[in-house]
Amino acid sequence: MAENAKAPRTAPRYSATFTPEVMSEIRRAAATGIYDIRGAGAKRKLPHFDDLLFLGASISRYPLEGYRERCSTEVILGSRFAKKPIHLKTPITIAGMSFGSLSANAKEALGRGATIAGTSTTTGDGGMTPEERGHSKTLVYQYLPSRYGMNPDDLRRADAIEVVIGQGAKPGGGGMLLGQKITERVAGMRCLPAGVDQRSACRHPDWTGPDDLEIKIGELREVTEWEKPIYVKVGASRPYYDTALAAKAGADVVVLDGMQGGTAATQDVFIEHVGLPTLAAIRPAVQALRDLGLHRKVQLIVSGGIRSGADVAKVLALGADAVAIGTGALIALGDNDPRWEDEYQALGTTAGAYDDWHEGKDPAGITTQDPELMKRLDPELAGRRLANYLAVMTLEAQTIARACGKSHLHNLEPEDLVALTIEAAAMAQVPLAGTSWVPGQTGL
Repeated sequence: MAENAKAPRTAPRYSATFTPEVMSEIRRAAATGIYDIRGAGAKRKLPHFDDLLFLGASISRYPLEGYRERCSTEVILGSRFAKKPIHLKTPITIAGMSFGSLSANAKEALGRGATIAGTSTTTGDGGMTPEERGHSKTLVYQYLPSRYGMNPDDLRRADAIEVVIGQGAKPGGGGMLLGQKITERVAGMRCLPAGVDQRSACRHPDWTGPDDLEIKIGELREVTEWEKPIYVKVGASRPYYDTALAAKAGADVVVLDGMQGGTAATQDVFIEHVGLPTLAAIRPAVQALRDLGLHRKVQLIVSGGIRSGADVAKVLALGADAVAIGTGALIALGDNDPRWEDEYQALGTTAGAYDDWHEGKDPAGITTQDPELMKRLDPELAGRRLANYLAVMTLEAQTIARACGKSHLHNLEPEDLVALTIEAAAMAQVPLAGTSWVPGQTGL
């Protein structure tokens, strides 16, 4: 080899542990000395509903004809104790998202879209706005640890009450709303000073366990004269025990939120490293209700990463009664829309990845309190987009149900499913595709 010839070198190789994203976060932490705060849910790859497939009908099963044979989608929530249970045309509901986190226009749009679709929407932390109540045929009122914006009159004006114990993005943690989004109106509703960072408590101040929860549910029933269904929402961490305790305490409905569920703002380390994937939480919760003899008597709503009618059908096949969507609903309204790409770039991000909702600079006018940005969201048009999205999801779920020979979405069952991975098979407790093997149940 000639003296001046260079020896070949190994191509640069990134570490699978210290990825470019990890190194970027280390540099950010070193420069600022504070943990990263963001919105949305877990972004890491997790076992999810794409790891499940339906077994459509053929010779051994008889499908339904889509144009002639009905496949029902209606659901009743709160029939256990409430005098006035909720009747919905679709099992797809809108999850709780607060005014403060979202603009008033966004809250109005959620109410409009849910009403057109024949489903419910939910208030979130910080109370009930006139825009939301006025445009929501069915409104669920969240009762949270912070008690921000809570008053008995709004409890009575709601159609159901959701006692929030936890959230899938941060089970065991409280919420954040930073000062730049605490306008005079938001501050007035929450009885807080304007412009000051706000943290919501991680637990309710007036109870320490399930016995106290039972007393609180009794109080809420007395305030509302036993008319309103009482939901209890938990973040997915110990779904069997949490579901059993909520049902034992007297809940009409249990809402189970997986770690793909969004949040307005919390620590990134919390979002990515605490909780369970939605797929892993459903079967234990269903089993808890079955063990108590309460499956279908206490309804189960599942949320966290629900994107399509296929996801809805899979959740219902695993034993849930309904789903709730949050992130998908915001995208339908216009969140992370590429038409605002130049402004996302100016914020140091890109459409599809923007999650700095706590900063209040959302170009789409959804996760902001800036009056000029809020004007960009027409609540009537956005509401129609949401209604279209809900209609498509419902039709997709019906299409799958008919292909499986079911005359109601609730007739879907685990026997209609197989899994593509061992992890999904174990979590969903269905066979690995092409086998009869259910990990942990049949054989090894």
